[in-house]
Amino acid sequence: MNASVDDAHFSADWLARRECLDARSRSRCITGLAADWLAARPGVHRLVDLGAGSGSNLRFLAPRLPGPQRWRLVDHDGELLARARRTRQLDAHGERVAVSLERRNLAPVDDALLDDADLVVASALCDLVSRSWAEGLVDGCAARGQGLLITLTVDGDWAFLDASGERVDSDEDIAVRALVQAHQRRDKGLGPALGGQAPAVLAERLEAAGYRVTSVYSPWFVPRGERATLAVAEALVAGWYAAALEQSPPEGIWLARWHAGRRAQLAAGELGLTVGHRDLFATPGTGATA
Repeated sequence: MNASVDDAHFSADWLARRECLDARSRSRCITGLAADWLAARPGVHRLVDLGAGSGSNLRFLAPRLPGPQRWRLVDHDGELLARARRTRQLDAHGERVAVSLERRNLAPVDDALLDDADLVVASALCDLVSRSWAEGLVDGCAARGQGLLITLTVDGDWAFLDASGERVDSDEDIAVRALVQAHQRRDKGLGPALGGQAPAVLAERLEAAGYRVTSVYSPWFVPRGERATLAVAEALVAGWYAAALEQSPPEGIWLARWHAGRRAQLAAGELGLTVGHRDLFATPGTGATA
């Protein structure tokens, strides 16, 4: 999905850069729960991936889930889906995964979006959607008895890290974070976005619908001086700067100074950073764990 100042964050280049960081951050516990749940179900395991982009969710999950698998990748971006088409993935048993592509918007949450799936999956999506869209997703899945695997949902928190891995929160960092959090709640194409509220809203709605929910903290962690992820870190800071500037243009002078200073510290290996996410797995039933 693409949205205003965040467009660069959803380009093919950005998605490719973040894929390795996503993979090392995702909860193996959550993935294992999904694998066990599917293994207990007979027949072909049908998955629909919402906001599939270039197929990173498929590449991570397919080899960790039992087969046979049949995936439907849904995204509004035809160029990203074309990249996903090149993915030839095997399941945990070494068998080829069947994949179909569907170019469409994620709204409305209707029969065509959710039907013919046992497990609904999405990665780095649900902080961009509205409360009504999230409620529609949960209600639609509950009506069909589907499981949900929702990963890498932003929780709104981020921070720079010093040499010992401790948070560095200057007054300017705190002010920028507040502006970014406000920007995250803007309409990203599916109504006013949940932003950092998304993990809690999803869990509460799922529990109310009778789901058993497991939610696990899955932050990005970029150590200072790690050259392999420097480009991702710099892009993040640039994105935070752009979002804060769009949220409050009159504060542009000090925001530009903040951006230049933090970017230089990242490049010099003086600071790392962390970005809060949560992974969630939910199955029809009763109760919740965290």
